[in-house]
Amino acid sequence: MKLAALLSALPFYEPQAEHEQVNINGLTIDSRNVKSGNLFICINGALVDGHRFAGQAEKQGAAAILAERPLDVNVPVILVKDTLRASAALAAHFYGHPSKEMRVVGITGTNGKTSMTYLLESIFRANAEATGVIGTIQMKIKEQAYPVKNTTPDALFLQKGFRQMVEEGVDTAVIEVSSHALDMGRVHGTDFDVAVFTNLSQDHLDYHNSFEDYFHAKSLLFSQLGNTFDPNKPKFAVINTDDRYADALIKSTAQPVCSYGIEKQADIMATNIELAANGTSFRLHTPKGEATIHSKLMGKFNVYNMLAAVGTALCSGVPFETICSALHETTGVAGRFEPVAAGQHFGVIVDYAHTPDSLENVLTTIKSFVKGKIITVVGCGGDRDKTKRPLMAGTAVQYSDTAIFTADNPRTEDPHAIIEDMIAELDEEAYVVVPERAEAIKRAVELAEANDIVLIAGKGHETYQIVGDQVLDFDDRLVAAEAIKRAGVGE
Repeated sequence: MKLAALLSALPFYEPQAEHEQVNINGLTIDSRNVKSGNLFICINGALVDGHRFAGQAEKQGAAAILAERPLDVNVPVILVKDTLRASAALAAHFYGHPSKEMRVVGITGTNGKTSMTYLLESIFRANAEATGVIGTIQMKIKEQAYPVKNTTPDALFLQKGFRQMVEEGVDTAVIEVSSHALDMGRVHGTDFDVAVFTNLSQDHLDYHNSFEDYFHAKSLLFSQLGNTFDPNKPKFAVINTDDRYADALIKSTAQPVCSYGIEKQADIMATNIELAANGTSFRLHTPKGEATIHSKLMGKFNVYNMLAAVGTALCSGVPFETICSALHETTGVAGRFEPVAAGQHFGVIVDYAHTPDSLENVLTTIKSFVKGKIITVVGCGGDRDKTKRPLMAGTAVQYSDTAIFTADNPRTEDPHAIIEDMIAELDEEAYVVVPERAEAIKRAVELAEANDIVLIAGKGHETYQIVGDQVLDFDDRLVAAEAIKRAGVGE
């Protein structure tokens, strides 16, 4: 694509050299990935200023550079006020606005986003649709998986991924949309058909100045659904009416709202809920019919996830019977309330719960069926919201018989200092501190007796631990299985 044609996506820009005939064959914001003919976009990020790497990008073959200030290079430089915002517009234009060529469902909220994406993947696939998924774990196009760096990738990765999905025949893409992504504009240029809200509780206050700012970022997904109605491409907002922010979110969108909930009256509801150690059952009520659902998923929070998935699928035209069948069959997501079975006489569950609310959800679910004690292993991530640390610890102590505090992903922080933040408001008798995570899991396994449940929380599906600038191999599930084996209580 000619650079002049690409720049037509921007209302204002200032070229620093002749550029009309320059050919652009790709876009990148990472100077290490620049290939000959690429447009290098300088992003002034929180940790790194891309302008510093313009020279490196030129050496690697960049055909032009998009920047916010003049640069001393020998390729055309295009100046714009905000390269981050411009990158989204350019990416959507370069890849031909692929989100307009398929259904796109965006899911936001503090908890439940990942589980929702895979619930919806199951439902849409049961409806004979080809699916794409982008989120915390990976990008998935049909059966092929690709790694991602963020819950919601940058606009260039996102639009390129959407184009690949379209070319491979995807009918519906389901993506997690984080508050960071909304605040930074990573999803600008994405034509969402359905926006889904799960819930809102404390998280990411290290990034957002206040809880109100955090809520505002989430609400952007709904306001960005647009202000007009297109019968050929209708849009919907699916909102948890039991959440205290529901009314404010409903006001933020002009599109039709499908509500779901358990406590308050809603379009999609569950009654007669029965929670058990091997699954959940409830009576499903919708405008399209009623049914009794027997699911392998455990916990009240998963009932909410299923209700949200039902609302989304109904808004997308999936038959009610197909939705119910898919709910009966789905088995959940790796690292989300995932059991570790190695022949032991007690339960071990690994879960990604890393917020006070999600940890409470998991522990109250376990409490509803456990016959013995609850032993919880949990830590808090470094370089992240410090205000939730005592809340996480307090929740673990409140709902557990034994709470073991350990390292999560300490990153650049001292693990001991993180634990000190966690226990600052607790009595010493209420917890055990075992800083090394593998040792903490081993301790929990050794303490467990018949009918107990060991919960290992915080990392879930992750197969690594970030310590300093190192990414070390670490999988809670494998470490737990090995601890069971070494303790002589498993197969």
